[in-house]
Amino acid sequence: MYSHEIDYEILGDDMQIIEVELDPQETVIAEAGAMNYMEDGIAFEAKMGDGTDAGQDFFGKLLNAGKRAITGESLFITHFTNRGQGKRRVAFAAPYPGKIVPIDLRALGGRFTCQKDAFLCAAYGTKLDITFTKRLGTGFFGGEGFILETLQGDGKAFIHAGGTVVMRELRGETLRVDTGCLVGFTDGIDYDIERAGNLKSMVFGGEGLFLATLRGHGTVYLQSLPFSRLADRVLAHAPRAAGTQTGEGSLLGGLGRIFEQ
Repeated sequence: MYSHEIDYEILGDDMQIIEVELDPQETVIAEAGAMNYMEDGIAFEAKMGDGTDAGQDFFGKLLNAGKRAITGESLFITHFTNRGQGKRRVAFAAPYPGKIVPIDLRALGGRFTCQKDAFLCAAYGTKLDITFTKRLGTGFFGGEGFILETLQGDGKAFIHAGGTVVMRELRGETLRVDTGCLVGFTDGIDYDIERAGNLKSMVFGGEGLFLATLRGHGTVYLQSLPFSRLADRVLAHAPRAAGTQTGEGSLLGGLGRIFEQ
């Protein structure tokens, strides 16, 4: 199945938006809730699948949807189609600070593997599938790196990465990465999750129990600010209960409230 050829423009710097321009009857698929705005003439529909499984029976579609459900993803993919006469635009927003990265699947051999929550949108005809690491037992403790999503096709797809995006070309080398800092990689990269050193390093090193290990020939995309790390920092500085304060100035704030009484 050939993917639709879509044009696009990425707007903004740290909180980016991607505008996708659709010709009449062209379609772009996106994760549920990613749409920011759309022009008149764009129709959207939530479907159980990416549209590449037209010949698949109901139980096959249900199985694919079930894999998405158990990994925390939405059961449905939203399809946005230009039903108008001229070109129309629909925009999708990044969920947190970072960069939107365009992926040309045709140039990358038709396949790209990424973190399950990195996918933002793609041209219709792109096949989405959930995959797991080979070492199931290790994967349960490996955090984000356990569950991955594969994008297959010959069109354009767009992923989101937190903070700064780094591209590393591997030519037979080995690269070890925090599981949350991995965004995705091309074919030719062998991916696994391995224990992070000895027991002392695992417990007191602060780098997590496991690391993602990548070997081979291909391109690896990394992010400097995984959402899990951002969320941990926010929760660490959030009030523990109503009427309490933490973080900078909390002590002075507490003294101020004493004198106010």
